Amino acid sequence: MAVTPGLEHTRKAFGWAARDTSGVLSPLNFTRRETGEKDVAIKVLFCGICHTDLHNAKSEWGQSFYPLVPGHEIAGEVIEVGSKVEKFKVGEKVGVGCMVQSCRSCGNCSDNLENFCSKMILTYGSKDIDGSITQGGYSDLVVVDEHFVISIPDGLPLEAAAPLLCAGITVYSPLLYFGLGKPGLHVGVVGLGGVGHMAVKFAKAFGAKVTVISTSPSKRKEAIEHLGADSFLISRNQDEMEAAKGTLDGIIDTVSAVHPLLPLINLLKTSGKIVIVGLPDKPLELPIFPLLDRKSVAGSCLGGIKETQEMINYAAKYDIKPDIEIIPIDYVNTAMERLIKSDVKYRFVIDIGNTLKSSS
Repeated sequence: MAVTPGLEHTRKAFGWAARDTSGVLSPLNFTRRETGEKDVAIKVLFCGICHTDLHNAKSEWGQSFYPLVPGHEIAGEVIEVGSKVEKFKVGEKVGVGCMVQSCRSCGNCSDNLENFCSKMILTYGSKDIDGSITQGGYSDLVVVDEHFVISIPDGLPLEAAAPLLCAGITVYSPLLYFGLGKPGLHVGVVGLGGVGHMAVKFAKAFGAKVTVISTSPSKRKEAIEHLGADSFLISRNQDEMEAAKGTLDGIIDTVSAVHPLLPLINLLKTSGKIVIVGLPDKPLELPIFPLLDRKSVAGSCLGGIKETQEMINYAAKYDIKPDIEIIPIDYVNTAMERLIKSDVKYRFVIDIGNTLKSSS
């Protein structure tokens, strides 16, 4: 669907955008709204590349609005605040994750679960309150309501903070909500990508024993020696999977490809749970009989703003950082191609501040 983003706005902005379902990104001059009384204007310095960016750029999850500036792992510096902003000052380090607005009045919003608000507005590709289409962090600046801005503590580098605002909170929230972030528990992590490697790091920080479950034998050494996992299962190895039956208290499933759930359910102890945070594009087959041992399959999506701030603070305190590859903006299309092949350890982060230059 072709639209002119922010047509009624006057503040000049510059970024890289997808123009059609090819997903190829190229430079775009567009506009942002002026800083409102409760808004924070942020100079974007770094932006992580999430798999969601790839899907939305190609319009694979429903009709995308084009041109589309992706990016919802945003870290930068406050350059202007509105007259009624209370939490932030110019010069402070801040971040913006996957959402920029919600109704602020429903039960979910009242419970600090803005991520489940039916009127939640995504950081890019959503219709904003004023009718314009939101645009993301592959750009020089963003203007966001202060409620949805995250303070980044000193000591946590901005380039490391950026992926935490999606990949980090995506696993931190379910580990805590489903009671898996406790010493003595045995947690499985399915998939060792941008989200999966953060699940390993947070679960270990919480004191859990961690087993990585992957289709790739080549990731065994990396999972155990570098990321600190306690053990590793090759999901296609029937002997390994059989030997591990009934050993896990819970599983964080980060895989976005279609995959069988039965072998994972069999790994659970009685009352164990699988929490799906990956987004396969087709339905997964769910066998019911194995669930009768009080096993459950659940889902989780992001976390609220309060919890996201708690996650960032925790990461800063305990030195939990993603493994990243910093790239210039003009490498973004190559990075997307590599992302399709899972050829990154483990998150691309665009150096917006030093490499995004407007030609105008």
